[in-house]
Amino acid sequence: MQNASPIELNANENSLGMSEAAKQAIVDSLGVAFRYPDGPRAALINKVAQINGVSEDQVSLGNGSSENIRTVVQMLLDKSLASGQPLQVVVPDPTFAYGEMYATFSGVPVVKVPLTPETYDLDVPALQKAAADFEGMTLFYLCNPNNPTGTITAADEFKAWITHAPNHHYFILDEAYSEYVTDPSFESGIEWIKQGLAENIVVVRTFSKLCALAGMRVGYAIASKEMIATLESFASMDNTNLSGAVAALATLNDEAYLELSLRTTNESRQMVEAVLEELGLRYLPSQTNFIFHEIQGDVQTYIDRMREHGILVGRVFPPVTSGFNRVTLGTPEEMEKFVEVLRLFREKGWV
Repeated sequence: MQNASPIELNANENSLGMSEAAKQAIVDSLGVAFRYPDGPRAALINKVAQINGVSEDQVSLGNGSSENIRTVVQMLLDKSLASGQPLQVVVPDPTFAYGEMYATFSGVPVVKVPLTPETYDLDVPALQKAAADFEGMTLFYLCNPNNPTGTITAADEFKAWITHAPNHHYFILDEAYSEYVTDPSFESGIEWIKQGLAENIVVVRTFSKLCALAGMRVGYAIASKEMIATLESFASMDNTNLSGAVAALATLNDEAYLELSLRTTNESRQMVEAVLEELGLRYLPSQTNFIFHEIQGDVQTYIDRMREHGILVGRVFPPVTSGFNRVTLGTPEEMEKFVEVLRLFREKGWV
C-alpha cells in the first residue's frame, strides 16, 4: 500500500511549513534579488542578538548551523597546525553526525563515546576521560537536546564540567531543538557565554526546526566576541542568501506562527506518547520535535514496513541496536496516520 507521496517523518523537518509572513517576505524581496543581501543580513544579526541578549559581534550567521559547526572544526585544525598540538574531536554515540563528519573530512581523529546503557544519557565521565587521555586539543561536539534520543543533559552537571574545563578543551553546544525544551533543568550555553564563565564555548542554533526553514539554510553561532571574530574568518563569504535572511527575520517577528508551530508539535507529541503507552512501547522523554521509541523488533524491518505503508521514519542509529526508532513529530493529521499504522503493526505482531 505504497503512497504516491509518503509522509516524511524521518528528517526532523517541520511539516507545518513556512509561516505566511516568511513566504510573503520572500516574494517581496524578489524585486531586489539582484542586490547583495547585506541589509537583510545585518537586520537578522541584530534580531538574533536582541533575542539572545548578546551583542551583534557575538553572532555569526551560517549557511545552516552546519556551516557554523564546520567553522569551529576548521578554526581548531588551523590552530593545531600552527601550534603543533594534535587535535581530536570527541562525540557521544549516537548523536547528530556533522561534528564527526567535518572532522573526518579534515583528517581529524574522532573518538566516539557511547551513551549510557538503558538511559541513553551522555556519559560525562567517559567523555572527560577521552580528553584527559589525549595530549593535545580536544573539541567536544555536544548536542543538547541530543539527536536521536531527544533528551537533555541537565545544567548542573553540564555547566560544572564545561565552565571549569582546561583552556585546550573546546565545546560546540548544538542547541538546534532548544525552543522545544520544557524541562527546567535545562540551561542554554548562551547564558554561560553571557556570564563570561568560559571562552571555549560556541553555541549553534538553526532556523530549520521550529521556524520551518530547513530549505533556506540559515543558522547561527553565538560565542565570545573574540571567538566569533576568529570563526568569521573561516566562514564562507556572503553565506546568507536574500530569501533565507528575509524569511528568518519575518519568522522571528511572527509570534503567532511560532506559538502555532510549538503548539502543533506538542499536540503531535501527546498523540504519539499516548499510543506508545497504550501499546506498552518505551519511549525517551522528548524535549524536541521527534521521539525515540521502542519497536520491539528489527529496526530495519520496521523502517521498510513503515515505508510500504506510506510513512518514512528515522534510520538505524548504531550502536543503539536494541529495537529503538526515531519518528519526527509532523502535523497532528500526519501523526493520526502514524498512530493508525502503528496500531496495525501491533495487530500483526510486528511491534
